[in-house]
Amino acid sequence: MLMPLLRNGIPKPISKIRARFSTASSIAGRKSYKLFSLGDFSLCEGATLRDAKLAYKTYGSLNAQGDNAIVYPTWFSGRHWDNEWLIGSDMGLDPSKYFIIVPNMLGNGLSTSPSNSAPPYDKARFPNVRVQDNVRAQHKLVTEEFGIQTLKLVLGWSMGAGQTFQWAVSYPKMVERILPFCGSARTSPHNQVFLEGVKAALASDDAFQSGWYNQLPTKGLRAAARVYAGWGFSQAFYWNETWRELGFSSLEDFLVGYWEGFFLDDRDPNNLLAMLWTWKNGNVGLTPGFDGSLERALASIQAKAIVMPAEKDLYFPPEDEEYETSFMPNAKLRIIPGVWGHFAGTGLNPVDAKFIDDAVKELLNS
Repeated sequence: MLMPLLRNGIPKPISKIRARFSTASSIAGRKSYKLFSLGDFSLCEGATLRDAKLAYKTYGSLNAQGDNAIVYPTWFSGRHWDNEWLIGSDMGLDPSKYFIIVPNMLGNGLSTSPSNSAPPYDKARFPNVRVQDNVRAQHKLVTEEFGIQTLKLVLGWSMGAGQTFQWAVSYPKMVERILPFCGSARTSPHNQVFLEGVKAALASDDAFQSGWYNQLPTKGLRAAARVYAGWGFSQAFYWNETWRELGFSSLEDFLVGYWEGFFLDDRDPNNLLAMLWTWKNGNVGLTPGFDGSLERALASIQAKAIVMPAEKDLYFPPEDEEYETSFMPNAKLRIIPGVWGHFAGTGLNPVDAKFIDDAVKELLNS
């Protein structure tokens, strides 16, 4: 079992499936990304991010026809290197065949975020950003930087799935295929309740100071990790002590070594809260032209789709995606079996990783 150190020195056991990316995910590899200038970027909620930047990394090369591009957005707190487990020469996202663009979400600490913005929109004053804003920024990158007019595929996990749905609604003629996994087109009320728990935990630290902290409020980050721990994996995952497969020796070892280590891996509370707002308010029905109707927005999607909820996902249960898929004219529902819950979509175990990769290959070949 590999035991690489995070930048803060906390050991994080990971599965062998991530070993292939040990070089790309090194500190040097994490810094090898580019910034696309969005200029003065107006947001749906009314504010303008001035001199905004979208961080991204690409894998592979754009072909002469410009028709082999894939967009693979990041997720809540994720950075581009966290998506690399699904990219490789023996996988569906093969850089020798496709030009894969991984844009970092606004608010994730690399793209324009509370932690790197100048006053007055810094820290707790960072404006609310919608999923639609993220996708519009990504569209500017794809079309203006690379001149791409069609996308072979858009896919993503969790909040990346929400962006995937939004791509297909906002740009139906541009997106040929989508594969959202472990995510939804609209954030459900139950999901919003969970997010309120994370929000309260982050803000409960006295050092948080309403978002105007100068030192990282680690107590709140550790508390948020404990809240997240009860949702990220399923009841059966804990009942079966499946965490042992990740190299942990006890439940408490897992809570500290995996979950607290996850939240302490250079994750800023204001950034997390900014992305949390984006997640909580996700709804493709709010796209202009649909008058708030989720169903009408989903029915407008032209892309071929495989929608992949996880069998025991506590955030995005299969029932929710069964409902959403029923309105999509060219969609298949394919449930990821097993006990890993929401985190079936992270590449932590080879069975789920292969299941997702097989679907990617099938969709790209369709």
